[in-house]
Amino acid sequence: MSYRSLLCVAGVGFFPLGFLARLPYATSALSTLILLQASTRSYAFAGLACAAQSIAIAVGGPLVGALADRHGHRPVGVAAALANFGAWAALLAASHGTREGMLAAAALVGITQPQVGPLVRVHWSRLVRSHDKPHLLATALAYGASADEMSFVAGPALVGLLASVGPLAPAAVTMSLIVASTLPFALRHAHRTTRRHSSGKQEKPRLPRRPLAVMFLAMVAMGAVFGAVQTAVTVYADTIGEPEASGLLYELGIGSALAGLACAWLPRRFSPRARYVSFATALFAGMLVLFVGARLASLPVAVASASFTIAPYMISLYALTERLAPAERATIAMTILCAGGPLGTAAGQAASGSLAESHGVDGALLVALAAATGALLLALSAFLADRRRKVWIA
Repeated sequence: MSYRSLLCVAGVGFFPLGFLARLPYATSALSTLILLQASTRSYAFAGLACAAQSIAIAVGGPLVGALADRHGHRPVGVAAALANFGAWAALLAASHGTREGMLAAAALVGITQPQVGPLVRVHWSRLVRSHDKPHLLATALAYGASADEMSFVAGPALVGLLASVGPLAPAAVTMSLIVASTLPFALRHAHRTTRRHSSGKQEKPRLPRRPLAVMFLAMVAMGAVFGAVQTAVTVYADTIGEPEASGLLYELGIGSALAGLACAWLPRRFSPRARYVSFATALFAGMLVLFVGARLASLPVAVASASFTIAPYMISLYALTERLAPAERATIAMTILCAGGPLGTAAGQAASGSLAESHGVDGALLVALAAATGALLLALSAFLADRRRKVWIA
């Protein structure tokens, strides 16, 4: 399905503003790291603050999702953008104070993080159905995943450039992006509140706990893969004495984004369930190639090969979550899914960092391979359970 069709549904302005609205999320962790390291002269403390921020994002995401399902995307999106701007102002102020204050402010930035990606995915689902074009959802999800990947390429690169100006510059620009893009995007493109009046007491539909838990764990595994690969690339750059080699992370993001865009052309008969299992297998194969290739050939070549397996796997998780969640609770389901990403990334970084101390790049990549193995086993077990029960993954 052509991406041109999405332009007709959403309008041209949706895409550039939507991409810019994603950037504060992508710049947040590195901006915090640079700001607090400059204030405390401690990478250990700055890393701890970033970990607290990631956990806060995972906790705050479902809260934002629940509020959006209840009150609508627009008011919650606007409130989150304003709250996050205030949290960044608090972090800038706290950077001149105690470490406890810095840690609390970093967590506040995380818990108020606008959930642009998950909310946009739910927005697409409603938008294509309102235009009687549900077949466009796969294309929209492919675009969304690719936009996320490219934001995580552009965001850190932007922060890296701004860091040469001063440690305050990345945080200041992040705040500017919130005001100039995230807030206008929520005002202009988010769904308005839709209230349903009923004379009787209407019970909310329940979230399917088991399948949603599977999707959450699958995203945790994906986050762990990314966190471990991020650590491996950092260790590799340090080992060869070439800091610019960390640019391999950009290569990883670009390859993933291209693969995500290509998912729009997958045939419709390739069901979401089959895609989930197939792309979990591909992710495992990609991490196996990365682990073996880094030892026998070249890490840059291995990263390039493995990068194409990431976005298709995530897109399959988005598609399945969109199908299994009741329409009235789609946003909280999507934010629960996406909360697994930062938790997995933090866990992957912690585990791979520990192994990298004694085993270098191989130790970090072993964590990525283990996480991908877990992702595949989870997909296979869900598939077999589905075949027996015939209750979820359509």
